[in-house]
Amino acid sequence: MSPKRKLLHYGIPFASREPVLDYMKKSEVVIKQLLKVLMNGLNLHEIDETKELLLMGSMRTNLNYYPKCPNPELTVGVGRHSDASTLTILLQDEIGGLFVRGNDGDNWIHVPPIKGSLVINVGDALQIISNGKYRSVKHRVVANGSKNRISIPIFVNPRPIDMIGPFPELIENGEKPIYKQVLYSDYVKHFFCKAHDGKETVVFAEL
Repeated sequence: MSPKRKLLHYGIPFASREPVLDYMKKSEVVIKQLLKVLMNGLNLHEIDETKELLLMGSMRTNLNYYPKCPNPELTVGVGRHSDASTLTILLQDEIGGLFVRGNDGDNWIHVPPIKGSLVINVGDALQIISNGKYRSVKHRVVANGSKNRISIPIFVNPRPIDMIGPFPELIENGEKPIYKQVLYSDYVKHFFCKAHDGKETVVFAEL
């Protein structure tokens, strides 16, 4: 792990801290391979240290516990939103409850848990950096009426001090930028000032 990269673990119980940090560190192999494939899709075939720090300079994890709810229709697990991250790597249990928005924008598609698998979501930062080539995933979590649910997302982010905007190589190749350069910490502040209500936060970075 680069000494400049930060692993953030808010509120993790002490007994779980070392296993969680070990899991995060080991996940970097998968994350780097995913980013390599995604960058190839943008015709960017080399990820130097500067790009690596921009794409994954900060990593944060949550341990999410959703208690069962006798009347799930009366509550919201997590409202509809996209993540502010570059990528989100989600480990979920066998209970299910994660839904993503379909391409037609009208239907919600359940993401069934598959044992031994991870769910990979593109986040807002990658949408901005890729100049819209990759789109962040709108998703939500629905409460379960009979079982508790646990999920462990790893949020792969730029560093707070990084400026995010379309990669210069994309603009140099003649693309018209649709996003401006914004300080990532400013984007995150804007993101958390808004209620979970879709992807409206991305508008903050639009030209």
